[in-house]
Amino acid sequence: MSKTNIKQRIILASASPRRREILSSMGVDFTVICADADEQSDIKDPPSLTRELALKKGAAVHSMLVNRGEAENTIIISADTVVECGGEILGKPHDEQDALRMIKMLSGRAHTVTTGIAVIVDGKTYTDHSTTQVRVDNIPDSEIRAYIETEKPYDKAGAYGIQGSFSKWISGIDGCYFGVVGLPVNCLCKLFFKATGKYPDQI
Repeated sequence: MSKTNIKQRIILASASPRRREILSSMGVDFTVICADADEQSDIKDPPSLTRELALKKGAAVHSMLVNRGEAENTIIISADTVVECGGEILGKPHDEQDALRMIKMLSGRAHTVTTGIAVIVDGKTYTDHSTTQVRVDNIPDSEIRAYIETEKPYDKAGAYGIQGSFSKWISGIDGCYFGVVGLPVNCLCKLFFKATGKYPDQI
């Protein structure tokens, strides 16, 4: 069999159940593989930061596959999401107090959610990002505490998930909904096509 006829394998370099769900809903055949990546960065610009961190996650998986001799004919998708509010970048909260602080900061104002994505094809890298403005109603303190206790938002940037019960306080968005969830579909498909000449569900 010629190399051109060998089926390429799509790998999602993310443990996020939300990213897995989005990619599955697109009809994409993929495998989840994660590897430890250094997510420390001095970059303050959210688009640049998320693109760099997404690339680091994908590169860590690519390096692991190279070491195993399994990197050939792979397409790696990775992503990173941050929330920016009032000039502060909000990642995943460290604990309950941090989550409380973040949601109080988001209450009654607009914030920006940026998701950087990376696609690695046989070691060649491509990156892009999606930015969405999100408007949040004023949230009573009692409701914030109840949300933190019931939702356990510690694996979400900004301490909330737009697709869950927090949605009742979101008055509107300007941009990609899926980018807020964690994997901007339109942005990903454009980047994937640029990298491979196909869309993810065509592999």
